[in-house]
Amino acid sequence: MSQLRKVAVVMGSDSDLPIVRKCLKVLDQFSVPYEVRVISAHRTPEAAMELARGAREAGFGVIIGAAGMAAHLAGVLAAYTTLPVIGLPCKGPSLEGLDALLAMVQMPKGVPVATVAIDGGDNAAYLAIQMLAISDPELARKLDEKKAAMAQEVMDKDKKLQKEIMG
Repeated sequence: MSQLRKVAVVMGSDSDLPIVRKCLKVLDQFSVPYEVRVISAHRTPEAAMELARGAREAGFGVIIGAAGMAAHLAGVLAAYTTLPVIGLPCKGPSLEGLDALLAMVQMPKGVPVATVAIDGGDNAAYLAIQMLAISDPELARKLDEKKAAMAQEVMDKDKKLQKEIMG
């Protein structure tokens, strides 16, 4: 069995850290290794290019790009790698994250960015884990267990509600 690939979690600003922490918490729950960086698509474009170009050789399997406002980070990363890139749009001060969401999903042909909901740090991690689980049966097993636990939680809540309503 090969060693589990890492996830690169890159944020455009440290102001995105509260959303990124949600992502890191899920990665920790699944024991998925990661590295976290602050790299600006506009202020440090060379660093973004270097990270993306060297990501596969550095042991990464997926890149998550978290940014708000002029959210070009995920797209810039995707331009320089063939690894999957997940866009994590973060709420900004003026358009509540809609600008970031649109910047991430409206990519040109051949440079895709898989994008999760605004402030969807949890789902960015789950999507990265699902991508890594394609080639890691143990990680896939952990995901199956998590999905079963989530389903059981809903069924338990329904059972409790039915008892309350029906007496």
